Amino acid sequence: MKTDIEIAQSIKAENINIIAERAGIEKKYIEQYGNYKAKIDLSIFKENKNTDGKLVLVTAITPTPAGEGKTTTTIGLADGMKKIGKNAVVALREPSLGPVFGIKGGAAGGGYAQVIPMEDINLHFTGDFHAIGAANNLLAAMLDNHIHQGNLLGIDTRNITWKRCVDMNDRQLRNIVDGLGGRLNGVPREDGYDIIVASEIMAVLCLASSISDLKERLSKIVVAYNYNDEPITAGQLKAVGAMTALLKDALKPNLVQTLEGNPALVHGGPFANIAHGCNSVLATKLAMKLGDYAITEAGFGADLGAEKFFDIKCRYAGLKPSAVVLVATVRALKMHGGVSKTNLAAENIDALEKGVPNLLKHLSNITNVYKLPCVVALNKFPTDTDKEIEFIISKCREIGVNVVLSEVWEKGGEGGTALAQEVVRLCEQENDFSFCYDVKDSIEDKIDAVVKKVYGGKGVLFTPNAQKEIERLERLGFGNLPICIAKTQYSFSDDASKLGAPSGFYVTVRNIKVAAGAGFVVALAGNILTMPGLPKVPAAEKIDVDENGVITGLF
Repeated sequence: MKTDIEIAQSIKAENINIIAERAGIEKKYIEQYGNYKAKIDLSIFKENKNTDGKLVLVTAITPTPAGEGKTTTTIGLADGMKKIGKNAVVALREPSLGPVFGIKGGAAGGGYAQVIPMEDINLHFTGDFHAIGAANNLLAAMLDNHIHQGNLLGIDTRNITWKRCVDMNDRQLRNIVDGLGGRLNGVPREDGYDIIVASEIMAVLCLASSISDLKERLSKIVVAYNYNDEPITAGQLKAVGAMTALLKDALKPNLVQTLEGNPALVHGGPFANIAHGCNSVLATKLAMKLGDYAITEAGFGADLGAEKFFDIKCRYAGLKPSAVVLVATVRALKMHGGVSKTNLAAENIDALEKGVPNLLKHLSNITNVYKLPCVVALNKFPTDTDKEIEFIISKCREIGVNVVLSEVWEKGGEGGTALAQEVVRLCEQENDFSFCYDVKDSIEDKIDAVVKKVYGGKGVLFTPNAQKEIERLERLGFGNLPICIAKTQYSFSDDASKLGAPSGFYVTVRNIKVAAGAGFVVALAGNILTMPGLPKVPAAEKIDVDENGVITGLF
């Protein structure tokens, strides 16, 4: 059996100008990065008068080591749409080098539902992440330089919130001491690094609607507090112009193609367990301008990516989804039912009975909390039995949701036509899309609403430190922002060991911080880390390049 990268390398990609023409993008908007990828100039938004297409979100059950195939389904659905004669454009996030070299590996789809050039997308691509890292670290350098040069703003070095970042899983950099070596080398202080996808600048880039909006958001970024406990911003440090100069090209969406030659926009990549988990607003809006259907995804399970897609991204961008696809597998649901990864091939209805509440809870959230029509895309594996599949279909039918078998990994778009037809049907229905909470509610009430309505928990416990920070942020006028809960992706709760659909639990919020530029308040729950580490056997050990420059082992 071919690996994903071998399949991707076996397909002859078309020139990106052909893909752009197929998408209805005039040549004057194309900025080529070689033959197979390009950026789209932002002037297209002013000049393209097309009516917006339908917006379809692809999300998933709570992830397991068995895999669910959300990105693969997103790409296969777009290709499936084309197969049934519909004009669809896919919009995805860019992969981070951290997971590429860590546990997860590449993230450009799989099997015969991929975006290409797969190697480029997973590695340096068009340099967006490097630009974000440079802008983040420029701000850090200007912050420390201001302190070194006299500290006119009275920045309290014990109350600096801005960290440096790097696009790599490197636990060694989580907590550091810098500025050592005497007066000429800066002011000694405790510091640390985040991974680039956790940087607020990544969130800012993905939520910005224009250059001017980008600058406005950058200016609001809070980097520290002064001795009077007042926030210090990037605007006060006069860093915004230079940061924007680094980011102006990164703000432009990237155009690539699926294996079947259909247009795909891949842009931005915040993680959903530590950030808001969606590709850029600009890429999503462009997909809606170019296609009758825009197919996009949100990271990890629907309790994380979909919740933030709805409550943060849709709220700020004025988007109204038409339908949701929830991806699941028999294998993953059996893991939620307590089966180990080594025993997933055997038929086990008892395990499905215990695991299927996870699927049903996510479906309930989408249909009852957010009031959107939904279909389950069940990724079919050879070991799935008819009895197991029928069990899941019957359980979903009881709550009025259809299940469609997806075979896009094996068959590409042809394996996604049934799913495409159901999505088209759902998109024709009227819906009463709603948010989970009102932004005017208090920070505590908004977090409580997500925990109770979406996670199914009993309530929230705030540490004294978190409570103190909430009081400060509300006093400073940040209380009316949406909230972004950072927690484990492996459970509805903040405890990764609680599988299925747990209840009666409390979520502990240990810290709160404001992302004023992005426009949300981050609640850190459980032991979530903003700088991951590498596993014992990193994926990087299997990656190599032959004498002809062909990469192997990437995914």
